[in-house]
Amino acid sequence: MADIRITCVTKTAPRHEAITGIGNGTQWWTEQQAITRIESKADTFHTMVNNKRADVLVVNGPTKKYLRTHADGVPNDNLLALPACPGH
Repeated sequence: MADIRITCVTKTAPRHEAITGIGNGTQWWTEQQAITRIESKADTFHTMVNNKRADVLVVNGPTKKYLRTHADGVPNDNLLALPACPGH
């Protein structure tokens, strides 16, 4: 199992922002691929901002599963706060 630091995301249009993929500069996973890898315990994902780690979790939403970081009160380690993944 790999523990992967996420440094970029892809997301839908700004009005209804939602994560569509996550990456680390060399690799990229769709939201569904990341959900599958987390749920199967193949990999873990996290963000790291100002030496503060936030784990990426799978949440069962009302209509589908989605990704988010552990709620820690630090908005800049949120997945939506990360820059866009180039080329995706």
